[in-house]
Amino acid sequence: MKNKQFLYFLILFLAGSTVEAFTIDTTKTSELIRFRIETDSPGEKINIRGTSLLTTDEIVNFYTSRYFEEVWSRDGVLSELAYEMRFEIKQTQFDGLNPKDYNLDMIELLFSKFEANKLAKEANDPGDLADVDMLLSDAFFYLASHLERGKVDPSKIDEEWEISRKDQLVNYQDLLLEAINKREIRQSLESLYPKFSIYKKGREVLRALVEVEAEDTLNWKKINVSKALRAGDQDSSIPILRSRLQYWGFLETYELEQPKLYDSTMMIGVKSFQAAHGMDNDGIIGKMTAAAMNDSPSRKVEKARVNMERLRWLPDTVKKAEFILVNIANYQLDYLKNLDTLLTERVIVGRKYHESPIFMAEMSYIVFSPYWNIPYSITHAEVIPSARKNPNYIASRNMEVVTSSGKVVNPASIDWNAKSFPYMVRQKPGPHNSLGEVKFMFPNKHNVYIHDTNARSLFESDDRSRSHGCIRIQNPQDFAKALLRDDPSWTMDRIESAMGQDHEQVVKLDKPIPVVLVYLTFWADSNGQGHFREDIYDRDVSVLVALNK
Repeated sequence: MKNKQFLYFLILFLAGSTVEAFTIDTTKTSELIRFRIETDSPGEKINIRGTSLLTTDEIVNFYTSRYFEEVWSRDGVLSELAYEMRFEIKQTQFDGLNPKDYNLDMIELLFSKFEANKLAKEANDPGDLADVDMLLSDAFFYLASHLERGKVDPSKIDEEWEISRKDQLVNYQDLLLEAINKREIRQSLESLYPKFSIYKKGREVLRALVEVEAEDTLNWKKINVSKALRAGDQDSSIPILRSRLQYWGFLETYELEQPKLYDSTMMIGVKSFQAAHGMDNDGIIGKMTAAAMNDSPSRKVEKARVNMERLRWLPDTVKKAEFILVNIANYQLDYLKNLDTLLTERVIVGRKYHESPIFMAEMSYIVFSPYWNIPYSITHAEVIPSARKNPNYIASRNMEVVTSSGKVVNPASIDWNAKSFPYMVRQKPGPHNSLGEVKFMFPNKHNVYIHDTNARSLFESDDRSRSHGCIRIQNPQDFAKALLRDDPSWTMDRIESAMGQDHEQVVKLDKPIPVVLVYLTFWADSNGQGHFREDIYDRDVSVLVALNK
């Protein structure tokens, strides 16, 4: 900033400027803008009436490049675009952002003065026009950065979010000039939205939720279910839960003889509610169903805000490409190509304290009938203690001990009580292998991959955070068929045969496929329907706190 000011004054000096050239003409808004920029303290934010501007280089470069000509007024009167910009600042609440972050209070104060002048048929003060001009331009630049890249740097609040933050690709000064020339503020800001259709759909869901929140008078006292409630049960929480189903439109109002009875009519509403929230619609009100029914409009607004920000973090490189998307919070894998869904599968993800990380990597090969190379942590925490107690443990689990060079070692020859353990343990291929009969590899530092499992009953649970961090897939043979679909020799019979071998078979994919592991507890589908999921890793709060700062 200091160097730019020095260069500016040097140019004027070399051009033969006199002291009179710096005399401020207070009748011209542009001269007052120049005065405010030239007199700011080097290294500090420009201050407008006690309010710091949010950007520095953008403001200085933008106004200097246009010789300080005002943007948002002409002949002493605010333009329609100025009112449109103020409107867009207010609309940021539907992006999950806070309009006050963009100095809206000061902008509103100045607009009020202009409105009062209009009614009194008095001229607007050039100083007021200069101030509002800089505030609006500054708000545009600051908002543009938030829409393109997110307000919050994810790496600073969520250590498990390892997708690199997007680079700034748009010159916001050029974008503002284009918006002014085309008289299209809304369209220019929209161009910065994530290129996923679900973002705009999410805005509309959030807009509707904000309206619902404003009218909400329901009691949202937290209901804890000590035991699962089934149709025919009586419980004091039933009237409250029934009213919430009716509030969200999953149940019509009907006459009641026993308000505390969980009747068959209410069960229909519960099933609809469960289906909408990604649960098995069994009509049983357990802990997860009750937790979802505790979400008030205010809570849903917060959840939507958090995930609109997460969408802004995601790279646009996957748009209209072939990729595999795993939404950990939704326990779901989607294989997409050109935004068409080729395959959708239920998955099991890492349990609390073994959380599945958020990152991107490329899937490059499949391993049929794999060994399970047991991680060091599991070997020391589970395998060694079990082998000490049971000499036959290794054989009974179809495991083998190998040296670092891959030589198999007789378990009976090992001192399991020794302080050091210079071996690796692996489970041989077979139906009881913990990885199941196939694994899908996208090499990464976390050693996380997608694999089959021999514990298939877990897929029927609503809570599918059960693994040590890897992703278990319900129908791996269908996933393999989709990945190998361009090779007609890989029939389903051949895939199932490869999965039933007593030795590994590695198959390289024709081309690497991006795998994106994300964590979204809210999104809107292509039909504009909002979907909410439990925050299984308690990650929403830190994002919300950062958004509110």
